[in-house]
Amino acid sequence: MTDEDLDQRDEGTADVSIEVDPAELERRLEAIMMIADEPLPLVTLATALGAPVPAVRQALERLVADYDGETGGPRRGFELREVGGGWRLYVRAEHDDLVRDFVLTQSPTKLSQAALETLAVIAYKQPIARSSIAAIRAVNVDSVVRTLLGRGLITEAYTDAETGAIHYETTPLLLTQLGINSLDELPPISPLLPDGVEGFEELGAR
Repeated sequence: MTDEDLDQRDEGTADVSIEVDPAELERRLEAIMMIADEPLPLVTLATALGAPVPAVRQALERLVADYDGETGGPRRGFELREVGGGWRLYVRAEHDDLVRDFVLTQSPTKLSQAALETLAVIAYKQPIARSSIAAIRAVNVDSVVRTLLGRGLITEAYTDAETGAIHYETTPLLLTQLGINSLDELPPISPLLPDGVEGFEELGAR
């Protein structure tokens, strides 16, 4: 199904009775994008904003052009991209090294217990979606995943084409921090989990 088909099918999904001027719609989109952890589908954005799908798509396209410096303003250090059927803000690739170095030098050296537990789940289960991590740990892991991403210990492996869910995997930096050459050197997980071992193994643990 094409984007045009989606627009036509879902145009009535949002509350079209609310009139929103283009500038205000862009500001509201930016507010949502600033807190989005995963790509947000067009229809989800339209519903959240109470605006027609075509109007939201046009606003997104205007923001893309604005951030890219195509409207006369400066090219921003971030960009708005459509990935895996959704929209999200990303640091531009040319600034990846700068941001990684900043995060690694400015962040505390120690990880919280929650971050360590989440990192362990990802290390043993990768690639794994955030929802699966949350199911294993039985808690919300959004902020912890952001922390691990910021520390450069995990990265986005791929985005599921059907669900739009981002799957995460560990980075070479984790191997360096652990002093091992590969994930095969990680110890078996079962002896380390006296409680809830069966649930973890059912999901395919090492």
